[in-house]
Parts: sequence; structure tokens; C-alpha cells
Amino acid sequence: MDFKKEYEKWLASPALSAEERAELEAIQNDPKEMEGRFYGPLEFGTAGLRGTMCVGLHNMNIHVIRWATQGFADIIAAEGEEGKRRGVAICMDCRNHSMDFARAAAEVCAANGIHVRIFESLRPTPELSFAVREYHCQAGINVTASHNPKEYNGYKVYWEDGAQLPPQHADAVAKRLGEIDLFQDVKRVEYDEGVRSGLIEVLGAETDERFLSHVMAQVNDKETVAKVADTFKMVYTPFHGTGHKLIPEALKRLGMKHVLCVPEQMVIDGNFPTVVSPNPENPEGFALAVELAKANNADFILGSDPDADRVGIMVRTKDGSFQVLTGNQTGVLLLDYLIGAMKRAGTLPEKATALKTIVTTEMARKVAEVNGLQCFDTFTGFKFLAQKKDQLEASGEGNVIMSYEESYGYMLGSFVRDKDAVTASLALTEMAAWYAAQGLTLADALESLYEKYGYYAEQTHNLVMPGLDGLKDMAKLMKQLRENPPAELSGVKTAVFKDYLDGSVTDCSSGAKSTMELSGSNVLRFEMSDGTSVIVRPSGTEPKIKVYVLTQGKDAADAQVNLTKYGQWVAGLKP
Repeated sequence: MDFKKEYEKWLASPALSAEERAELEAIQNDPKEMEGRFYGPLEFGTAGLRGTMCVGLHNMNIHVIRWATQGFADIIAAEGEEGKRRGVAICMDCRNHSMDFARAAAEVCAANGIHVRIFESLRPTPELSFAVREYHCQAGINVTASHNPKEYNGYKVYWEDGAQLPPQHADAVAKRLGEIDLFQDVKRVEYDEGVRSGLIEVLGAETDERFLSHVMAQVNDKETVAKVADTFKMVYTPFHGTGHKLIPEALKRLGMKHVLCVPEQMVIDGNFPTVVSPNPENPEGFALAVELAKANNADFILGSDPDADRVGIMVRTKDGSFQVLTGNQTGVLLLDYLIGAMKRAGTLPEKATALKTIVTTEMARKVAEVNGLQCFDTFTGFKFLAQKKDQLEASGEGNVIMSYEESYGYMLGSFVRDKDAVTASLALTEMAAWYAAQGLTLADALESLYEKYGYYAEQTHNLVMPGLDGLKDMAKLMKQLRENPPAELSGVKTAVFKDYLDGSVTDCSSGAKSTMELSGSNVLRFEMSDGTSVIVRPSGTEPKIKVYVLTQGKDAADAQVNLTKYGQWVAGLKP
């Protein structure tokens, strides 16, 4: 694509506002910036679109939103009049322009004769997944960039099962977007006209109540919560986002009497003024929560990301400080707790099963199998976990009690098909209260799990490669590792090399090749002779390559030595 020609096309379009035109005119003498915005469109994948908010073809703005929605509307319309009648549910998070983008999507869908159910205001991502299933919609659209920095926004698309778009439909949308003109081929009706005509329906409190009724059905042990409710104190933060309403309400219904919400972060604000990054994976974001917890003698801190699909926790340790639990650790604790709670309640189903992704700790498999459960791996992303859940349950091979990935995402129950911080917050709080009734914090509980199941340790490294050059560097590094897999990492021999793109498995000592069940994803795995696995994959939502080190040791210190050793190899990676 000729980026200068595309720039001129946008500049000349009557669709641009005076402000947008002025923004483009300001970069007319900056070819690098011009190229970055116009060298090509944002790639439409199974996660939809995500990018920085500014005027340009490779950015998030109202014109790209309308164009993407027209392409998606054409795929929905291909399902026939019934698909258009079932329509689409639309949701948005707290980010700047999220409501504008959501309404723009509604206008395009309505102009294409597709019935729209749009939330009146921001809602958690899992409630969008729930709404698609609850109202038997054909599809869903969520305007969110999850936990990305404030400059980003995104456009996530869902299909009738409530999971993110399956690859074949994403490919169909991407193909259609290549066929339609961003300005000329987009249909649109004014939002208020769509509401008046009945094509746009607004969702509110009734849907919240339906969603919460399913969330509360996941409670396993309300009696034990009641025993400690007078003394158990916790802190919650929504990081300025969509968890601000439903998560405190769910915890109140659980019976929690002392949920202290961080006041500064209960304010809805897409600029996220109190944190550098609104990501519960980043401990520094919890600074205000820790202050509040220490001032009120609370033992448990919980935070949901801006679209309330991820949740992170911190726990008080014996010396009074607060310890961050990783997504892997949190998931292992929750899986072990749920198995025990369901056994005590007599609700553990036959063929009980746990799901995790290929980059999630192997400790989860150990917990599952020691307790008599099956455990299956999928590719990274909840659409794959959702597909596996549906496949196992439809075939009668398994009943999934929990699905999770290391990046703070957990899915419980059968009413959503995506990460769900609302239900996870409920379950994690119940778990913390249960351990408190035993006189234990979650830090104590985690140590006991290591003693029982083994000392596992994990670390994720992010090799950030921004901009157009970064995309090229990411592709170059993956090509190097794929075509010339290292025979050793940090002095340890590679035993097995797995390429999830073609499903190939290479025994590095004999050279023998075989295949595995999973294929079709740009992921490489090096299984080392000491039992460590190192996994390399480009992020699907951010300009970086992620390297996961999954290891185990005879004790915590031994496991940490392995993390440090392999981290040195990661630090030397260059395209």
C-alpha cells in the first residue's frame, strides 16, 4: 500500500471532522509518522482490532470502527434474516471514546438491518459474553483494550456461543474488509433514529440482574463466609474501570461486610490517573490499595482490570507486607480450592476437568491429576478454552469446572465464554475467607500447596518491539528460532523442540520427528533436559514477543535458580 496516497485519500475525505483534518495536516512533513499511520490497515484477527487512538488507517478511530463493523455486519447478514433478527449485543469499557465507538458500531449494524442490543453504559466484558448467550444473539461487539495503556482502544468480536470470533469467521471478516472501501461502502443510520425505529435496544439493570444471578450460583460455601464476615477485611480496586459496580455488589451478596474500595480508583476515568498501567499484573498499580489495606488491617487485596475480565490479588504475609500472587499461583490456589469445596458440598461433577493454556503452569495439571481430574491444554486465548469446554461437554468426555490462563484470566460456570473477573472475584474472596476460617492467609495456603504438589515456578519475559520496525523484528526473531532452534539454552541441552505452527515435534537427540494434536499457532516450545519448558510467542494484542519459562525445583530457591538461569538466555535474544 502506498502510505502517502492513503494519507491524501483520508485528508481529502469529507467524512473527516475539522479536528481530524487538522491532526493529519500536522504530520504532513513527518513521513515516518505518516507511514506508521497509513502503511496498511490494522490486522483483523480472532481478537478483532487493537491499536492506539489517532486518525489513520492503522489506528483506532471512528472511521476504522465503522469500516470494521460494516465488514462484520456483512458476515452476520450472511446468516440470513434470522441472523439479522437475532442481532448483535454491544458493550464498552471506560476508555476514552469507547462509548463513541460503541454507538458508531450500533449505527452501522442498524443501517444493515441488524437488531442491536447495546448497554446503556460501560459494563464488564464477561457481561457482554453473557448477553450474547442469554439473548441468543448471533454475535457480539465489545469496545475495549482490556489492560493496555490509556492511548489504546480495541474492538473485540464474538459469535453466537459468547466466545470470541472463531478463526474461520475472523478470516471471513478480514477478507470482506479487503473488499470494501473504508469511506464509500459503509452504511450508517443516526443512533437516535435507530433507537426510535426499534433496531437499537438499550440494555440496563435487568441484564445486570440476570448476569448476577448466574454469578451468585457459583458460590460453594456461604456458611463459612458468614463465620468470618465480621472480622475478615479486604480491599478492592477496579482501576477506574467497569468492575466498579458489579464486583462490590457480588461480594456484598456473598455476605462480605468489610469490602473497602479504593476511593480514588472507583472514579471512572479512561486516563487512569492513579496508575502508570491499569494492569493487575503490575504490582505498582496496587500502591493505593496496599495503603488502604495497611490502614485498616486487611489481609486480602483484589483488583480487576478496566474491562473486568482479568483479576489480580495480593495477600498479607507474616511480616505484615503484601505479596503479589501471579496468575499461575492464583489459578492453582483457586483450582485446588474449588475441587475441595465441591467435594465438601457434594457438587463435584463426574469426569470433572480443568483447562489451561500451553503457557500456563504445569502445577495446574499436577493439582488436577492428584485430585482425580482431567487436565487439557489449549492455545493461548479464551476462545480456545471455550471451544475445548464445549467440545468436551458436548461429547460427554468431561465437565469443566475451571479454565484459566497465566495472564490473570479465569472462567467458571457455563454462562460466559470469556475471562470473567466478576465471578473470579467472588470465588477468590470465598476462598480467602475459607482459609481465614482455618487461621490461614492465602500466602500460607500457597506454601502448603508447594509442599504438597512440588515447587513450581514461572516467569514471563516481554520483549517489546514497537512500531513498524518492531513488527519486522518480531517476525525476524521467530523465523530465526524456528529455522535454527538452539541446541542448548543457558548450558542446558534442548531435549524436544515443538513448533505449534505446523504441529511438529522434534526429538533433539535423535532427530526423530512426530506430530502433536495442537497446530496452527505461531508458538515455539523448547523442552529442556532438566524438565524446564521455554515457550516463545508473539503477543496477539501488543507489540511484543512473550517468552515463558516454566520450571520446577527441589525447593523454592532451586526453582528460582532455574528462572534466573533461563532469564539470562532470554535477555540475550535479539532479532
